[in-house]
Amino acid sequence: MTFSAHATTFAGRPVVEVPVDGPLPTVEAPVAWRLSVPEYDTRDGNVPSDAFAAAFERFVAQAGPQVEALVVGAWGYAAFNTAPIAQLRAAAPRLPALRALFLGDMIFEECEISWMMVGDVSPLLTAYPALEVLRVRGGQDFRFSPVRHAGLRELAVESGGLAPAFVHAVLDSDLPALTDLELWLGDSSYGGDTTGEDLAPLLAGERFPALRRLRLRNAEHADDLAEAVATAPVLARLERLDMSMGTLGDRGARALLAGGALTHLAELDLHRHYVTEQVAAEVAAGLPGVRVDLSDPQEEDDDEDEEFRRYVAVAE
Repeated sequence: MTFSAHATTFAGRPVVEVPVDGPLPTVEAPVAWRLSVPEYDTRDGNVPSDAFAAAFERFVAQAGPQVEALVVGAWGYAAFNTAPIAQLRAAAPRLPALRALFLGDMIFEECEISWMMVGDVSPLLTAYPALEVLRVRGGQDFRFSPVRHAGLRELAVESGGLAPAFVHAVLDSDLPALTDLELWLGDSSYGGDTTGEDLAPLLAGERFPALRRLRLRNAEHADDLAEAVATAPVLARLERLDMSMGTLGDRGARALLAGGALTHLAELDLHRHYVTEQVAAEVAAGLPGVRVDLSDPQEEDDDEDEEFRRYVAVAE
């Protein structure tokens, strides 16, 4: 799978493109503005492209005080230019209403997810203490540092290979209002070496007391992870569990069912999986009060090495 389309909605708002030049269009309801300046830039030095920097300044000058949600697309050629985190931080006093930020909304033709040069995204939370939703996408130099943020409700991290250090830093953060956590764990070939052991403090219920929706998506070792999740104490307070887009097969699906801790869920999302029809039927029948999504079944490749028979949805 690759990203073939940009976001059309974000944080419950329709996405409206920022014009390359000229005034912003008139909008009658709250929107998420999307700013993107694709530009092939091979200059030395990992800095945002001049074109993006100028476009961002024009946008903030026109709409800053009213901007509630912002989607940042291409910031030049993202494999050579680091994400404009410093510029976003510097603009914080002029964006007082910002509550939702998506950094990295790029499609395949603009930049492979594994190539996206991002940096440490946690300073965005320090710069915007009123932020409620943060979604970030990246691959190269993709980092997080432990942070305290009193108001963040939703954190989503999209990656084709999320390093354990990134996960540890998230779990070491103090996020008392966090209700939604989404982690794309990815493929070990792209740095996605996170295991159930790395997630142990989260699964034990020791982190994020307000958590109600947990999404551990795009995982290479999804069966192992499902076995760790199946009886995890954190499940007791969840409303939704999402283990979609990875390599989940019969072993993981049966572990989730046998654990007996999912019957209270409102929703279990396992779409894009490697579960056989028989076991998928067992899961659906075993959780009659739960909305179970087992759509988009995949077929294993015919490879002698079992490790290469299944693939996550998003890696490179």
